[in-house]
Amino acid sequence: MVYNNFLLRLLFSGFFISVYCIFAYVNFKYVQYLIFLIYILIFIEIYLYFKLFKLLPIFYLFISFVFFITIDFDKVILLNFNFFILIVISFDIFSYIIGKNFGKNNFTKISPKKTYEGLLGGFLISFFLSILFAFIFEITVNIELIFYILLIILCAFTGDIIESYFKRKNDLKNSSKFIPGHGGVFDRFDSFLFSIIIYSISTIY
Repeated sequence: MVYNNFLLRLLFSGFFISVYCIFAYVNFKYVQYLIFLIYILIFIEIYLYFKLFKLLPIFYLFISFVFFITIDFDKVILLNFNFFILIVISFDIFSYIIGKNFGKNNFTKISPKKTYEGLLGGFLISFFLSILFAFIFEITVNIELIFYILLIILCAFTGDIIESYFKRKNDLKNSSKFIPGHGGVFDRFDSFLFSIIIYSISTIY
């Protein structure tokens, strides 16, 4: 299989995960500042590179940010947030890998590289890893948890499609070249932006 800039992708993915782990270990509350920085960088990308319909992605980013700032990180349990991050990241990674290697049937014209095979593979592996995580860390597995996992996966996929739509409208392959081997910050955190809305709502109940 051939990956463009695979080593750079691997390097920067490891870097992002390491930074998150360091912030969470030192003081979990610092994670919110890290995420805040991500929102700022995405806004800069949209402002600089999205020439058409610029207000629409900015409004979308704003809505996501509003839900994000409602999260009280003083009360959020680290395990629960890590569980959410695992669902999003595992779906994003494995839908890409499986789609790249086995994808043959395109899912939508909005993003021609998205395939049914990638969607199904990402869904199955993310769901399996999430259930495994729950068993390992003694999180109660019930119908509510299963529904939560499925909803986060759906939102992660939707966030990916939304970002692809904005890029297609602006004739962009990547949201920027801020991250070598990855594209832009918007490209890497598109699944997070929509799914954080559901996570925010889940912290209320």
